[in-house]
Amino acid sequence: MNKLQQFLKKKNIEISLKRYGIDALGAMAQGLFCSLLIGTIINTAGTQFQIPFLLKPVASIGDVQYTVGGIASAMSGPAMAAAIGYALKCPPLVLFSMISVGFAANALGGAGGPLAVLFVAILAAECGKAVSGETKIDILLTPLVTIGVGIFLSWLIAPPLGKAAMSVGGLIMWATELAPFFMGILVSVIVGMALTLPISSAAICAALGLQGLAGGAAVAGCCAQMVGFAVISFRENRWGGLVSQGIGTSMLQMGNIIRNPRIWIPPTLCSAVTGPIATCIFRLQMNGAPVSSGMGTCGLVGQIGVYTGWIQDIANGAKASITPMDWAGLFLISFLLPAVLSLIFDAICRKLGWIREGDMKL
Repeated sequence: MNKLQQFLKKKNIEISLKRYGIDALGAMAQGLFCSLLIGTIINTAGTQFQIPFLLKPVASIGDVQYTVGGIASAMSGPAMAAAIGYALKCPPLVLFSMISVGFAANALGGAGGPLAVLFVAILAAECGKAVSGETKIDILLTPLVTIGVGIFLSWLIAPPLGKAAMSVGGLIMWATELAPFFMGILVSVIVGMALTLPISSAAICAALGLQGLAGGAAVAGCCAQMVGFAVISFRENRWGGLVSQGIGTSMLQMGNIIRNPRIWIPPTLCSAVTGPIATCIFRLQMNGAPVSSGMGTCGLVGQIGVYTGWIQDIANGAKASITPMDWAGLFLISFLLPAVLSLIFDAICRKLGWIREGDMKL
């Protein structure tokens, strides 16, 4: 056992929740952002502003034509796997081999590809790291093992993992349609808290394919956390804190939450209110890329995702037009209600002595 531990340490193979559940998951979300999400934004910009270069196919593979945004979106599997490999501190030959692994896992995982990529990429990366540098034919053996393990596992477990992820996501979306009030609260609070925790709410939403009303509730929860913390900590952090948390991440408050968990009450209560408002009153839906459901106001990706969903719905006939009610709902759920409600809940907590001056200083 001691020799195994020494070998794992030498290979930088750390079997832990932090390495796989935080580092790898967070990196996967970044890979998705730099491929699928950016590709969606590019396509939307090209369509809305009628930019010829962005509308014109620039490559053809078989019968499929790809625009600039289409190419970026098509690379989501390799991007996710390479990002995971980077987070796992893979040596170069393993890291570069992850591109093929990601493509296979994402393709065979179907709509639940992101979850398949997460599991397959982790296993393939650790196997590749284990053999890396152990022989004189490293340049052949390391890619062979990494890609071989990755593609075999993609064939073996990616399809059932993808189906399982879609089943869970479909169940959540079905339940939200059936009981929008209670599920609006549940999804909004859970995804919002996941955004503030050192895990990736975006990757979770992507893995589950969270869209529709459930996606709208997730957006509401994430916005409540980001805008909420940005506003209630303004007295301590001023404009820099407002921007870094409001369009950056509320995860910056994790150290303060550990010191005083009660500072988490205002934005979390806010998400419990805005979630059902989003699902029951405004019927806010996220029909853009599922990863956008877990982004909130980070770079305004959540709002861009909702907008791209509107455009797609109009294009396929599911929606006639974007109404003033749509815009009002998006603005209220994303910005105004989180700011106002969080300030109210924060004032109550301060009155009770649960939150003190300086508790949210970054």
